[in-house]
Amino acid sequence: MTYEELQVRIDLAAAYRLAALNGWDDTVYTHLSAAVPGQPGAYLINAIGLGFDEVCVSNLVKVDVHGRVIDGSDARVNPSGFAIHGAVHAARADAVCVIHLHTISGVALSMLPEGLLPLSQWAMRLHGRLGRHAYEGLALGADEQARIVAALGDLDGLILENHGVLTVGRTVAEAYLLMHLLDRAAKAQLAAMAATGGRLRPVSDALAALTHRQWVGDGTERDGDVEWPSLLRRLDRLSPGFRD
Repeated sequence: MTYEELQVRIDLAAAYRLAALNGWDDTVYTHLSAAVPGQPGAYLINAIGLGFDEVCVSNLVKVDVHGRVIDGSDARVNPSGFAIHGAVHAARADAVCVIHLHTISGVALSMLPEGLLPLSQWAMRLHGRLGRHAYEGLALGADEQARIVAALGDLDGLILENHGVLTVGRTVAEAYLLMHLLDRAAKAQLAAMAATGGRLRPVSDALAALTHRQWVGDGTERDGDVEWPSLLRRLDRLSPGFRD
């Protein structure tokens, strides 16, 4: 294992543990994946049957974009996991990390025809950066993979209607922080809808677009660059063992 692969494994295992602490897990389902540095077409994902709080560096499974295990282990992975993740990794070389979750807030958001509205600063970071994909049943077929990839395009994420949410990032930290923002934005929107009976106060598209540009700047500082070291320190306190 190269040093670069080890670092990606640490970050990916950390993202799983953080997701568990956040209550983002769905028993043993949904996935976070990361491309293996220097090994085109190879990525890391969790073994089916492990809870997010059990994932660590050594039990991540290396697979190709078709979901075939290529690390010599007899580990099993979820077919629907690589159906989505493999398709995105194959289509987006810049998508080092792909996170797909069934959070309560994300699934509820996916039921709303209007999707994520520009109601909070969290939402404005994702203004114009989320695609939509209509529900087609369990995501397993090659035809649907192509439609998922087309809906994502070069965006930061997807609302999978009646299903959940997905984010991608140039690093594990970036994909994780974008999911953090999406989760908070969704929770804030849903809370406002419940409190006001749907009477909301979104900002204009122009103001949302301005806020987005102010947030991302020239792109040299990625989401997660500042926050990730502190999140790793939190994990060392609250969920030690992810580095094993």
